[in-house]
Amino acid sequence: MVKSMTGFGRAEQTIGDKTYLVEIKSLNGKQLDVNLKIPPITKTYEFDIRSLIQESLFRGTIECLIFVKQNGSTKPVVINTDLIKSYYKQIEVLADELSIDTNSVLAALLRLPEVVSPSNDVLDESDWKHLKAVIEAALLELNTHRIEEGKSLEKELRLRIKNIQKQEDAILKLEPERRKRMKKELVDLLEENVGKENYDGNRLEQELIYYIEKIDIREEQVRLKNHCEYFLSILDNDEEAKGKKLSFVVQEIGREINTTGSKAYDSQIQRSVVLMKDELEKIKEQTFNLL
Repeated sequence: MVKSMTGFGRAEQTIGDKTYLVEIKSLNGKQLDVNLKIPPITKTYEFDIRSLIQESLFRGTIECLIFVKQNGSTKPVVINTDLIKSYYKQIEVLADELSIDTNSVLAALLRLPEVVSPSNDVLDESDWKHLKAVIEAALLELNTHRIEEGKSLEKELRLRIKNIQKQEDAILKLEPERRKRMKKELVDLLEENVGKENYDGNRLEQELIYYIEKIDIREEQVRLKNHCEYFLSILDNDEEAKGKKLSFVVQEIGREINTTGSKAYDSQIQRSVVLMKDELEKIKEQTFNLL
C-alpha cells in the first residue's frame, strides 16, 4: 500500500454546551512540520494534539485548525477589551477613509474571533476527551484521502517502472550486435590507416578485449534490473511510510541509466536511454508526493 502525503480531513461534533471543529490539511514535506492554530483554552493540550498528529501522519507539512465554540452556556464569559480596542482602531481608520458610520459596530466586534470566550482558562478532562475524538475523526478522514490518492500514485509508478524495464530489455537485445559492430569498426579503421599486414593480430585482439570491457554496459543493466525489481518490492510491502526509501532507489536507477548512456556509443541504445530518463523524471515527481 502506498500513501500520498497530501490530504484533507474535517470533523465537527456538538457535545453538551460545546461544538468542536477540527480541520487538518497535509502537503508534501521532507519531515513532519506541524502548524497548529488552536484557541487559548486548548493550549494545555497542545503537546497531546501534536502527538496525535505525529502518530497518525508521520511526515508532511501539516496545518491543523481547531475551533471550540461555547453554545448557550450560562457560564461567565471574558471579554477581551484590548482586542476589541485593536479591532476598533483599525475599523475606525477604514471607516474614515470610506466615510462609513461606526456607531453600530459594537455588535459586529463582539462576534470577531477571540473577543468573547468562556471564563475558564482550559478545557477540563472530559472536554479534552471529546475534542480528542473529533481530532482522531479528522485524522482518519485525512488518512483515507491519502490512501485513495496513493492508489493512483502507485498505479502511475508501476507503469513508469514497467516502461523502463521494457527499454532495458531492448538494450540487452541490442548489446551483442553493438559489440560486434564496434569490433569491426576498430579493425576496419586500423586496416584503412595502418594496413592489415602492419599490426599484430594477437595484440589487436587483446586491445579490443580491453577496450570493449571498458565500454561494456552489461553490469549496469544487471544493476538497473535489480534496482527496478527492488523498487517494485518496496511498493508491495506493508510498510506505511516508504517515500524516502523509494527516492533513494530512484537515485540508483538514475545512476545506472546515466552510465549506460555515457558508455553506449550506439544511437539506438541512446534513444532507449533518453526514454528511460523521461520515465525516471516522472517517477521522481511522483515519489515527492509519497509518504
